[in-house]
Amino acid sequence: MHTPQLFSDLLMILLVSVPVAFICLRVKLPLLVGLMLTGMAIGPYGLGLIKELEGIEILAEIGVMLLLFTIGLEFSLKRLGTMKRLVLLGGGLQVFGTLAVVAAVTVMVGRPLKQAIFFGFLVALSSTAIVLKSYVDRHEVDAPHGRAGVGILLFQDISIVFMLLAIPLLGGDDVVSFAKIAIDLGSALLALVGIVAGAWFLLPKFLQKVVLLRSPEVFLLTIVLFVLGMSWVTSHFGLSLALGGFIAGVVLADTEYSHQVTTEVSPFRDVFNSLFFVSIGLLLSLGALISNIGIVLLLVAGLIVCKALLVWAIIRILGYPQRVAAMTGLGLAQIGEFSFVLARSGKGVALLSENDYQVFLAASVLSMIATPFLIAAAPSIGMFVQSVLSDGRDSDIGNVEDEAIHLTSSGGVQQHVIIVGYGLNGRNLARVLRAVGIPYVVLELNAESVRRAKAKGEKINFGDATRREVLSHAAIDKAWSLVLAMSDPHAARRTVKQARMMNPDVYIIVRTRYVAEINELYSLGANEVIPEEFETSIEIFSRVLQRYGVARNVIENQIDNVRRQGYEMLRTPGPLPEPMSGMNVALDAASTESIKLEADSPVIGKNLGDLDLRGETGATVIAVVQDGKTTISPGARFKFSEGDTVVLLGSAEKLSRAINVFQPVNPASAGFNA
Repeated sequence: MHTPQLFSDLLMILLVSVPVAFICLRVKLPLLVGLMLTGMAIGPYGLGLIKELEGIEILAEIGVMLLLFTIGLEFSLKRLGTMKRLVLLGGGLQVFGTLAVVAAVTVMVGRPLKQAIFFGFLVALSSTAIVLKSYVDRHEVDAPHGRAGVGILLFQDISIVFMLLAIPLLGGDDVVSFAKIAIDLGSALLALVGIVAGAWFLLPKFLQKVVLLRSPEVFLLTIVLFVLGMSWVTSHFGLSLALGGFIAGVVLADTEYSHQVTTEVSPFRDVFNSLFFVSIGLLLSLGALISNIGIVLLLVAGLIVCKALLVWAIIRILGYPQRVAAMTGLGLAQIGEFSFVLARSGKGVALLSENDYQVFLAASVLSMIATPFLIAAAPSIGMFVQSVLSDGRDSDIGNVEDEAIHLTSSGGVQQHVIIVGYGLNGRNLARVLRAVGIPYVVLELNAESVRRAKAKGEKINFGDATRREVLSHAAIDKAWSLVLAMSDPHAARRTVKQARMMNPDVYIIVRTRYVAEINELYSLGANEVIPEEFETSIEIFSRVLQRYGVARNVIENQIDNVRRQGYEMLRTPGPLPEPMSGMNVALDAASTESIKLEADSPVIGKNLGDLDLRGETGATVIAVVQDGKTTISPGARFKFSEGDTVVLLGSAEKLSRAINVFQPVNPASAGFNA
């Protein structure tokens, strides 16, 4: 029986990728690099083991769609609305700025203007797949530089429509006019709005019907159909397939099914996405690289430096500090995968010669291979840039004045809380502290969030907590607590280290989404590290134990054990814990509870003996506080009065029954039960 060529190629890719991935991980090289090297080795310009390139490219495109889909699940429409400044202003400045710089340089070296503009198109795009994959692996999608990078990448993906429409005109096709381009572009954008609106209104209702079938298979098939269908529709209107996948994720992000969808799709995403990175390596001609090695390396260096500097300048214009600007610039300093699509189109209309095409491919693939290393080095480079260059504005330091500096000057900042990050956790903490009258100050790096919160009267300031000056102006030396509620693991580690050096007595609480951060944050000086995933586990098992009637103090002991051990019990599989002995169970089950008697309590004026509490409920009254005097083991003739505090002893179930005896009867409940 004949084996299809595509099947043989897939088998060969997996056969080579697995050992290469194993070696890369053992020597601590990024997996993406290993996959791209795999493509170079077995591709048509290497050993020539892969024949069905078109089929592999289609599967690779599916991988990019699924990657963008899962990224979209993290971005609801509401959240994207808060990023419009990054997308429109940041992305617009990056695309048009890169286009202008590259076109000017190309004209200066003697190339025609139309070709210079086309080269600007190629360089303006960055690799959505590689950047987002690296950020996801490093848990940096929600970090300030991650959000900035995602915003710019979104604008790039949308701008591809205009670039593809403009290529025939740049290539000298007289049939194409600016009017036609404008009409086609407007139609594509209107279609985009219509697609999002229609999917947002119809899909959740349809998914509700699918979920009622209680079939995981049908649910998964529906999701895959939606992702592929949305991608097909967007591509039909001139938009990219990957953008359709992202839109599908954004639409589902607002539904209650987003977490389940992520779980179902992730395995497929990882497999297909790996094929994409292999397909990048398949494009590189080793012969062309070797014959043009000098110009290729010069081009790679120039691309990386120029794009990084340009993005750095744009992020600074948007108000972010040097550290974030530098990290964002390094993350977007490569050529994008959609540039290959533009290059093929340009080659077809004589905008790109064969030699230029091969040099461009070689430089692009090398810039992609360098990207994981640049992103890994970005935190250190960002901190170096931050230490060398001044921010050129007082917002990082001088703006931390409304609460911190004013109170410091009056000697009033004592026992205050510094909250770093104004996301969901930061907002909730600030709301509670304000309600109970505890002084606090918030530091946040998103200038737009700071502006909106300040307008509402929030005690928030723009500032990078990794900097000593910012912490100093926030009066870290007099603060009692520092709460890190941000989503930047590198910044969190540095902030903990700085804060501990500046105030050895400050109580540092760090919220993290990542298990790997726990031990290092403790070693740097954090007093408490709260991983969201494990706290959810604690909440679940505590409620299960409550449901089974386990005494409250037993549950609290188990929670204390888990937290005291740094969540080690939940992090590492180990021997099963020994069941509690009968004596321990009996002692731990003997819980206490206190209840204050209100004016309408049914026991007021009655004697303890009249209640027969032990006989009716099994609980025992061990003490009563009456008129400020405590009576231990009150006798049968003890009479209850309004305002008494009764202390009960018994199991959780017995205490629950006893409390009902002392509480007033709810007429509505009584009538319903009757």
